[in-house]
Amino acid sequence: MNIIELEKPKGVVVQFGGQTAINLADKLASHGVQILGTSLEDLDRAENRDKFEKALQEMGIPQPKGRTSTSKEEAIKIANEIGYPVLVRPSYVLGGRAMEIVYAEAELAHYMEHAVDASPEHPVLVDKYMVGKEIEVDAICDGETVVIPGIMEHIERAGVHSGDSIAVYPPQNISQSEIDTLVDYTKRLAKGLNVIGLMNIQYVLFEGNVYVIEVNPRSSRTVPFLSKITEVPMANLATKAILGQKLKDLGYENGLVPNKEGVFVKVPVFSFSKLTKVDISLGPEMKSTGEVMGKDTTLEKALYKGLVAAGRKVPMHGSILFTVADKHKQEAADLAARFHEVGFRIWATEGTAKFFEEKGIPCKIGYKIGEEDVNLIDLIQKGKVQYVVNTTTKGKQAERDGFQIRRMSVENGVPCLTSMDTVEAILKVIESMSFKMETM
Repeated sequence: MNIIELEKPKGVVVQFGGQTAINLADKLASHGVQILGTSLEDLDRAENRDKFEKALQEMGIPQPKGRTSTSKEEAIKIANEIGYPVLVRPSYVLGGRAMEIVYAEAELAHYMEHAVDASPEHPVLVDKYMVGKEIEVDAICDGETVVIPGIMEHIERAGVHSGDSIAVYPPQNISQSEIDTLVDYTKRLAKGLNVIGLMNIQYVLFEGNVYVIEVNPRSSRTVPFLSKITEVPMANLATKAILGQKLKDLGYENGLVPNKEGVFVKVPVFSFSKLTKVDISLGPEMKSTGEVMGKDTTLEKALYKGLVAAGRKVPMHGSILFTVADKHKQEAADLAARFHEVGFRIWATEGTAKFFEEKGIPCKIGYKIGEEDVNLIDLIQKGKVQYVVNTTTKGKQAERDGFQIRRMSVENGVPCLTSMDTVEAILKVIESMSFKMETM
């Protein structure tokens, strides 16, 4: 308030300061400060779970099943009704803080007891977790016209924080019908929530249907990415809309801006080598510290450029180590077979190696930590593997070993991949490079 008292502004724009600024809006308004752009009431309709759910029902837009809980018992009851797995998170969170995907009642009880302090003032959201393709859309609205600069498809499936996902423009794997639905829902949401300025929406495509995960009535980290690609000055336009100008008068039409030529990817940058106690496993809680853009004529070329620019190694030959949870073994086997086809040697932990060999994939065994000479840490430290694929397994020992494997990979400069979707994306880059070498 000292700044407000000194500057005496006509009003304050809270849309360009991330979630922190949105969370300050109520306190500013209570001190008589005018909130410019989307009103405080409509900001709350997007952020408050019950109000948002009611607004979606009025607009006829589906969302994953879920409810608000204020106690452990209530959360367990909701989860049992909608079915596991569920995504749990406190309301009004910053960067996905304390957000988790839980697969069983015991996990949920532990989360409610140790991760959050649930109360009527601090409710916890319990949503059905849909393993689908996540789509992100940014839009600008002046109350009449809704300009959608672009639609971005995430490589990692829903469950990885949008800031940690690789985003692709234009979408490569969604139908025109799905694009039409996304545009329709975005227009309805912008007008239905009375947005004046910027908004960011996250959707999930699940079993042929489009669902809204969340609406952020503010700018997102994708604004500079999309602005640079589309040449739509999003922050500038949003500010003009907030100050009362009309988008049509500025030369913009209602709906989706035509796609630009080429393929563009937003690749997250991580600082795990400097943050020595951080677990690198990707999930709902954001861990990236920046992002870069890759551009080319194909997804594989653009992705290669983006990964290299983000400081990530992309070895084209060598060995790959798989240490994965049971639920990922079939998916890992399909990827291991393709890695083998492009000349990689396959290593895996005992159970996974046996599963691979049953599928006809030649595989060497890397033993668990402390068991044999050729154990997982030995393979990583001595440079015997060029990639590590590690997905989390429940159980105290498994979790400790997994953390040690992931940290050892980072500290020895070995790419460690914790999302099967990222593994496949990098594999496609390697396959495209291998094909190019074969045809030269």
